[in-house]
Amino acid sequence: MPLIHECVVTTLSPEGRPHIAPLGLIEEQGYWIAAPFRPSSTLFNLTHHAKATASFTDDARIFAGLVVGQRNWPLTDIEDWPAPRLSAALAHAELAVVRVEEHELRPRFFCKVRRIESHRAFLGMNRARAAVLEAAILATRLDMLPREKIESELAYLQIAVDKTAGAAEREAWDMVKTKIDAHQRAKADMAQ
Repeated sequence: MPLIHECVVTTLSPEGRPHIAPLGLIEEQGYWIAAPFRPSSTLFNLTHHAKATASFTDDARIFAGLVVGQRNWPLTDIEDWPAPRLSAALAHAELAVVRVEEHELRPRFFCKVRRIESHRAFLGMNRARAAVLEAAILATRLDMLPREKIESELAYLQIAVDKTAGAAEREAWDMVKTKIDAHQRAKADMAQ
């Protein structure tokens, strides 16, 4: 299995408007590969504009917020590069698409890294942040997974949040958990 970098990717619309989305970039054979699902704004934008920026952050609220629909995270322009980065980024990578492999569900955009730049210190791993990230990914797949799988994953992830979360991680966890709980209730109501 390849290494996947969980990050927030900024793409540009044909008109140049930035769009941010959480995405796992696959590092493989000298490329970073974006494989957004069809249909998505990220896929549309990459098809029309071959440059993107990957922002690396340790703020779990950003991943959680994006999954629940909050898109108003501050961005910072990058000198000589069209796609801005998250202002809260620890680092960013500038990505240029060099080739595309078509696929009916997830086309693969092979990117070369133009430059990686650091902005602030990374102060270490945190299990609660990782748990929130996993829960956020889970929240994007609710229609693909059985209820039992979702509940067992959340129960396991809750342990790390309970043991290691700070205020930001608890806030992020609550955002994602609210989305998942609402989806599960709606699904149960439809089944009745």
